[in-house]
Amino acid sequence: MTDTTAIPLYVNGPVQNGVFSLASAPGKAVGIRLAAALNALTGQAPVAHLWNTVTLAGDQRHRTAHRQDFPGLPRAEREARQIAAKYTPGPLPQSGVLTDADPAVAVLARTVLEDLLAHGTVRLEEDTVHLCARCGHMTGTGACRACGAAQALPARRRLLTHLLADAPGLPLEPEDFHAFRARPPAQLLHAARDVPDRLLLCRTRAHGIRLGWLGLDDAFVLDPRTGLHLACLAAAHHRGAARPVMALTDGPAAHIAAYGAPVRRFRGTQLRYLLHGRIPYDPPLLDQSFGIHRLAPELREPFTHWYLPLCAARERAGISPARLPALVKFWRRAHLRRPDHPDPSIRAEVASAAARGDFRWVTDISALPHVLPTRPPHRGRAPRR
Repeated sequence: MTDTTAIPLYVNGPVQNGVFSLASAPGKAVGIRLAAALNALTGQAPVAHLWNTVTLAGDQRHRTAHRQDFPGLPRAEREARQIAAKYTPGPLPQSGVLTDADPAVAVLARTVLEDLLAHGTVRLEEDTVHLCARCGHMTGTGACRACGAAQALPARRRLLTHLLADAPGLPLEPEDFHAFRARPPAQLLHAARDVPDRLLLCRTRAHGIRLGWLGLDDAFVLDPRTGLHLACLAAAHHRGAARPVMALTDGPAAHIAAYGAPVRRFRGTQLRYLLHGRIPYDPPLLDQSFGIHRLAPELREPFTHWYLPLCAARERAGISPARLPALVKFWRRAHLRRPDHPDPSIRAEVASAAARGDFRWVTDISALPHVLPTRPPHRGRAPRR
């Protein structure tokens, strides 16, 4: 029997629940689509789509909406409605969705933080912070990012902190990447280290994982950058997976990596990053490429939803718009060479390569035809976890 804990479980880097739909902003769905493609190739069931709801912009939208429409709607329900609207005109994914403020994440966060506090990896300290005189948001020396007020007042507060000197390694190391151990992305490693020596793991937010049980002020929640990692771990724990891999681009990875360092390894589970490039989902250019190479309509959605995300995993610097016609041509060639009976040994080799983070087969005409999806992925409705 295959040990499923040894197979990477791919999850998307949680997508910020902003004002857009996946149809209007398909670039936001690359991590979701890439995770789905790789899980299918490695013989795993689809995983929940992950969403980031603990945002300052979300707090501001909720306050505005609370005044203008649905004044009695709880924040979690409002976020759920906004996420569901992202998938219109289609339904929610069969695998469900999971946010960084869901109960399953909060339960795991408490377990992880209790463990980290016991080992001294994180600390509870009292210190002076600056709070906005109007709304109480923790701010710096400039205007408050939450309400725009100019005045901030010093206040003593209990804080959750992490000292980098207490950590056994660096904030980001080569082994934290799924596919770059031999040649880790040096610029990203350096960027992740450009953080304060003491990280605050709590932030003032109206929505998130509350830390009152630690004696913190009610306005504080777990830092969203740490919470994103715990959402990925919660999805993995739900599936009994010990090797979760978060698919995301370089920029977000550099922004969140240091804040994930205390929690990436927990009780035998190790979370790694799979970096992918951006995709130029330009409708005129895609339509032109489809027309030039006479790509059948039924092959267009698998190209954009399945093949381009896999190409983005191979081309971490991003797919150039000039590359799209060649990729469409190659995709058509792969389908023309598709065998009636795919070679199971080639499928197994591709699955093994994907599990190692090796994506050279994506542009190998001798391999790709044997692993092509049989049909566009079915998107049915499932209850939200």
